[in-house]
Amino acid sequence: MSENPLNAARNQGRREFLKAGGAVAAALLAPSAVLADAPKTMPALPSNPKTPMALPTRNLGKTGYKVGIFSLGGQGSLEKPNNFDVAVPILERALDLGVNYIDTSSIYGGPERWSEQYVGKVMAHRRNEAFVATKTIQRSREGSLRMIEKSLELLKTDHVDLWQLHDIGTMANVDAIFAKGGAMEALLEMQEQKVVRFLGITGHYRPDALIECIKRHPFDTILMAINAADPHHYSFSETLLPLAVEKQMGIIGMKVPGRGRILSTWTPPPIEDQKHMWEGMVLAPTPGTITMREAMYYALSRPVSTVIIGCDTVPQLEENVHLAREFTPLSDSQLAELVKRVEPVSKQSLFFRFYDHS
Repeated sequence: MSENPLNAARNQGRREFLKAGGAVAAALLAPSAVLADAPKTMPALPSNPKTPMALPTRNLGKTGYKVGIFSLGGQGSLEKPNNFDVAVPILERALDLGVNYIDTSSIYGGPERWSEQYVGKVMAHRRNEAFVATKTIQRSREGSLRMIEKSLELLKTDHVDLWQLHDIGTMANVDAIFAKGGAMEALLEMQEQKVVRFLGITGHYRPDALIECIKRHPFDTILMAINAADPHHYSFSETLLPLAVEKQMGIIGMKVPGRGRILSTWTPPPIEDQKHMWEGMVLAPTPGTITMREAMYYALSRPVSTVIIGCDTVPQLEENVHLAREFTPLSDSQLAELVKRVEPVSKQSLFFRFYDHS
């Protein structure tokens, strides 16, 4: 990672990144050339030439971007350490197959941020083919500015298409983000400075905090957990999803297979092993009850722009793309039948709504 990701871009002309943005931010970022060399204008939206013929597309809300209905998530093999030999081919193959949206985060892959590293390896030579979305878990302005600075370095780009507030779960999160000196200040500054194109929120815990965020700011997108178990516990579909539709947000579905726990093909690890995987996680004693096709088609039959799914292998990626290509919407009765079938495994499929989020 010794190569400076912005050397080539610097030759295109730059301007000072921080004007009178505040002494704290200036002191924080002055040592770095990454943000100091932010672009004067945002480049055109990315365009993967293979997408129109490869995947059905939908509007990403009001952004003007046509996104393939299947997008690549930044977890799975893309968050494992020292996994370049597996993760990079998945990313390359995704773009070859017409995927045009890649999701990652500053916390995927631990402190080393392996996910952003892998994405950056590919973006170094294919940046204009993918809409790149990353996130900040920090709730303060200064912390979030540090996050985006490092994201730009690792992603080997001078801008990201979507910067999101990661994992908003409680009203305390919302209050911190929107407080004086909160993360929202960083998001707005970066958008004004043309470092980030669009702003979004993400969450999978409970709907109320996300609803409050939408009331406080006209975010461009929302990344929300939605799968066939959703109606059974703290449903996002009941109030949050209709609100996002009403606001014409880009809606990205995640947790579609519930980390595999909703799938009939999933083999649960021994219960004793599960107890050590994630403290407080709902244990999963049995396989799920539906197929990957049913899981994906449930989510895509809801009013989403795209779904992101992390992949472990290239064949798994190819199967997901194939399913997206063949997608036809499910009827209301088919959706209801899937919801009924997953009820026995609904808690394990929505494990992220039950762990301690305080």
